[in-house]
Amino acid sequence: MILIQQLHMLQQVIDYIEEHIKDQIDSEKLAAMAGYSPYHFYRIFHKHTGYTLMDYVVKRKLQYALHELVNGKKVIEIAMDYGFDTHAGFTKAFKKCFGSPPSLYKIHCPKSLPQKLDLIAIHQKNTGGIVMQPMIVNRESFTVAGKTFKVNVENVSYTRDAPAIWDQEGLADGSIERLLYQSLAPKKHGEYCINLSSTAAEDTFTYLFAVELDADTSLPGGLTTLQLPAATYAVFRTPSVEVEKFASAIKGTWKYILEDWFPQSSYEVDDTAYDFEYYDEHCHHWDFEKVYMEIHIPIKDRC
Repeated sequence: MILIQQLHMLQQVIDYIEEHIKDQIDSEKLAAMAGYSPYHFYRIFHKHTGYTLMDYVVKRKLQYALHELVNGKKVIEIAMDYGFDTHAGFTKAFKKCFGSPPSLYKIHCPKSLPQKLDLIAIHQKNTGGIVMQPMIVNRESFTVAGKTFKVNVENVSYTRDAPAIWDQEGLADGSIERLLYQSLAPKKHGEYCINLSSTAAEDTFTYLFAVELDADTSLPGGLTTLQLPAATYAVFRTPSVEVEKFASAIKGTWKYILEDWFPQSSYEVDDTAYDFEYYDEHCHHWDFEKVYMEIHIPIKDRC
């Protein structure tokens, strides 16, 4: 009961931020609105959203600013509208948030406005935090190679429907991963997990665990290659969570994408390409206190 009350309270705060996204946000005013001391409020906000209060406010401001940038508004005008004193200050905040300057990132922005957040729904999906807007990325055809795993399962349509295959022989102990890196020596670190099952195969699930296959690399026996076609992807990052919450964050993010993001977006799944999960060094819990991965879904404009 206390949890639901806190989520309703935080939803009111989040709605207030959305309604005043171009205004100067006073953190102490938000704490008073919620009925908590600033310290207690900041702790609760971070616990349920995965972000500090002001980090969240800045990220949302920048997402709305990016939408206006994509639609042709000048950077200096946007910077002033969203409370940044200078063009340089806006660009610095943007690069810190998204890892690239606005001029580059705008070509990877969804065409629709940032979607309204529903904390109750996010909690029910158990994502471990808020899933931010995806990057939209055009990617040329590329080839991966790896090991396939086949299990019996019904009604598999998306990678998110995959059973818990990580206890399969060769995955649980990391031997397949070591084999792939030792034998293929890919230039780019990262593992791809791809559903190869057709929609007609209702009782079998075939899962490819792979790395990128560089040109002129010989393929050892027992491995499978797959050429992924050129496609446009919506790239989602799961919220950063402790490793024990990682699996539920991945499943929750899939549910958010398919049940919330797609219905409100101007896109639909491009069935001519493959969706996949992508794991790089940021999912190494021995290196990072919190971990995350990416979900890449091929998209096209909704008909």
